[in-house]
Amino acid sequence: MLDHLTYTSPEPKVIQGAKQDWELVIGLEVHAQVASNAKLFSGASTGFGAEPNSHVAFVDAAMPGMLPVINEFCVAQAVRTGLGLKAGINLRSAFDRKNYFYPDLPQGYQISQLYHPIVGEGEVIVDMAPGVARRVRIERIHLEQDAGKSIHDMDPNMSFVDLNRTGVALMEIVSRPDIRGPEEAAAYVAKLRQIMRYLGTCDGNMQNGNLRADVNVSVCAPGAYERYQETQDFSHLGTRCEIKNMNSLRFIQAAIEYEARRQIAIIEDGGKIVQETRLYDPDKGETRSMRSKEEAHDYRYFPDPDLLPLEIEQAWVDGIAADMPELPDEKKARFVQELSLSEYDAGVLTAEVENANFFEAVAQGRDGKMAANWVINELFGRLNKEGLSVETSPVSSAQLGGVIDLIADGSISGKIAKDLFEILWTEGGEPAAIVEARGMKQVTDLGAIEKAVDEIIAANPAQVEKAKANPKLAGWFVGQVLKATGGKANPAAVQDLVSQKLGQ
Repeated sequence: MLDHLTYTSPEPKVIQGAKQDWELVIGLEVHAQVASNAKLFSGASTGFGAEPNSHVAFVDAAMPGMLPVINEFCVAQAVRTGLGLKAGINLRSAFDRKNYFYPDLPQGYQISQLYHPIVGEGEVIVDMAPGVARRVRIERIHLEQDAGKSIHDMDPNMSFVDLNRTGVALMEIVSRPDIRGPEEAAAYVAKLRQIMRYLGTCDGNMQNGNLRADVNVSVCAPGAYERYQETQDFSHLGTRCEIKNMNSLRFIQAAIEYEARRQIAIIEDGGKIVQETRLYDPDKGETRSMRSKEEAHDYRYFPDPDLLPLEIEQAWVDGIAADMPELPDEKKARFVQELSLSEYDAGVLTAEVENANFFEAVAQGRDGKMAANWVINELFGRLNKEGLSVETSPVSSAQLGGVIDLIADGSISGKIAKDLFEILWTEGGEPAAIVEARGMKQVTDLGAIEKAVDEIIAANPAQVEKAKANPKLAGWFVGQVLKATGGKANPAAVQDLVSQKLGQ
């Protein structure tokens, strides 16, 4: 947790049952695809969208005699992620075989890390509101290989298997049961995604399945969770059910809400919750049973005989640590402290790493608040309207910075700046050159402005008397002068002259 910030924990979500109130307890297992060009144990490509079975090495297809070879870069990415989550890095870890049959798992087992994961305990601070955040403990991160993909909708009688994903490196990030509501669960996944995108260890593309979550949900009576925290005795908590393969933040929230109410109804009706794996059906808005929840012994885990224990050196870890980028929490805190931004604005600007980089380029050497206002209100507003991102923005950071420079040196007013922004958006160009060529410079000649003020006052004697009686009406004259000068008159100079002429 950042030293300069003080957080209070959000209240747990309370659901009213027919007989009593209930609280939620949630833990997540997030599967993040490692950002790597090659798979965990082969050199096959990890590119998305290729022809089925075109990115498959012999070892991925489990051809006889083929042996896995660890991808060092994937290990480095897992270490980098662990460091980003302030977790301990295990210098010695090992791979195990998790045995189960599935058509898209050619080996008949998955290579994973049950007993000796590469990353130990860490934490994530999940912001829920200014000054309100949930501290979620990370239990472990382990490396494992992904399975392939079964396709059931291409033929009425057959299923097809695409092995392109088989062997792709995954980081499984396992949290403690510290999350207390659907919104917190979605915010936690979003925060993990944000951190990994800053680190460059996972692209966070949920639509492609590169980031997905298994959500463990249980309910308990008020006060039971606190007893669990005191004792670490899970018997105080309810039986959990796992909702598998969630790849949408909205669906994660809906699935938790439904599953909690389903469990409450069963318990209050005198039944018992069966620990099981469930799937969420977004069309029906409900979870349904998939299979009874397997325990570790059901998978017959044993050390993988083809892979030696993974031993890394502290100096190697230190080298990765020395090359870590500034993470979102630290960047947000710096924006608040150094640029005097509000926590809200700093949060908006740091939500995506590309947005933060764009803003920093605009703010470099300029007023931070003015830069934030232009980036958030004008640029982001227009990008959202047009369905674009900063990477595809027609206005570059240099162009937007040029607009702000022209405002700062008095060359243009805020109104002219908006007209200039529109020209840059639709036509491009260099801001200062456009202002010069099109005669958009602000009129700062007090003589010319005074002449316009005198003319407006002389033409509106009745309005003058009203303004003298009610000083607030002086703004009407300011607006008329700006209109008469095509918005080019310096608004501050107009305001001063109008007040002076009206004797205010």
